[in-house]
Amino acid sequence: MNFYVARQPILDTDKKLFAYELLLRNSLDNFFPKNVSDEEATAKIIDGLEYNLGLESLTQGSLAFINFPHDSLINGYPLLLDKEKIVVEILETAKPTRKLLAACIDLKKKGYTIALDDYEHGSAWIHFFPYVDIIKLDYSLTSEEQFEEIIQVLSSFPEIKLLAEKIETYSEFEHAVSIGCSYFQGYFFSRPEVIKTVAFNPSQVAVVNLMSEINKDDLDVKKITSIFEDEVNLAFKLLRYVQSPIFKRDANIESIKQAILVLGFEELRRFICLLFTAQFSMGKPQELNVMALARGRFCELMVNAAMPTQSKSSAFLIGLLSLIDAMVDGDIQELMDKLPLRQEIKDAIVKRRGESAKFLQLCELFEKADWANIEEFSQKLGVDAEQSSLLYQEALSWADLRMSAMH
Repeated sequence: MNFYVARQPILDTDKKLFAYELLLRNSLDNFFPKNVSDEEATAKIIDGLEYNLGLESLTQGSLAFINFPHDSLINGYPLLLDKEKIVVEILETAKPTRKLLAACIDLKKKGYTIALDDYEHGSAWIHFFPYVDIIKLDYSLTSEEQFEEIIQVLSSFPEIKLLAEKIETYSEFEHAVSIGCSYFQGYFFSRPEVIKTVAFNPSQVAVVNLMSEINKDDLDVKKITSIFEDEVNLAFKLLRYVQSPIFKRDANIESIKQAILVLGFEELRRFICLLFTAQFSMGKPQELNVMALARGRFCELMVNAAMPTQSKSSAFLIGLLSLIDAMVDGDIQELMDKLPLRQEIKDAIVKRRGESAKFLQLCELFEKADWANIEEFSQKLGVDAEQSSLLYQEALSWADLRMSAMH
């Protein structure tokens, strides 16, 4: 699933980047989707940011202005996002009710930055000013008289910064500076740029967290158990997998922790990798899963045969994740940036750099049945071509068997 969002830069008086405003899109076409309410648009952006694992990649570490309509503020939606990374922008359609004021006071106490969008002065909004950090002035709607009225009212609240939006000409920019605006936004500086990124669902996020845990030096069984227990679907798959005929076990499993201990570290790691391929290749041919698993197992077997002192688990991950871009139709570098992996693993996958990456390249030659180059490449690696061929066949059989255990 893809997540589309437009971002428009907000600049300071030196025309340096201060923040981005994030706006919902449903394709690379740069316009607000039809038949989507303000509440739904906010919910979709929060959902996308929650499971995209990459707010920083969208904003380059800058603040993100996000529109919140009246009901989403009352319902506490901003609390789902990091207060250090967002500006809560109260949409111009919101009414200055007591409930909204209470919500703003609560957000301010919790450390959130609050902005009023497309501000049109009304006396009721004065009660909000002690809790507001930024007021946005729409240059396409605000008259000179309204500018003067707002500036006069705000003279008692010098801590509030002004943001001039929809600036389209240099003269408008000069005017905004002259009336004391600190921030600026509009087509004069930059049109919104649509960003397409891969959004992760809750189960995928859980699997990513599991991947992170099993790649730590010290296995935290309690943390892994907790992740499985929080995601019922994954817990069910674990229990079914443990009782698969391929393990020939008769023990009755009574808890998630017991299932983890019965599997053992190596098989648990493989199972989580299996979950990864299943979660990230939905809607794709099963052969893609088999190929990813076979790559992982082949790299693992080759390291064990040729470089037994090297990490077999890292080799398995490198092979497995080498097809993630095909699984989710995303950019491999962007995806690696989202995953909690060591840099050498990422370099092996993206740049084919490192010893384990060479075994991945050999696996790719087997997939193409490129026998001439297999012989030559094997010699360069100092491995026997016939042995590596047998290990490739073993990896394919292993992958087929593990995939059958998931169904």
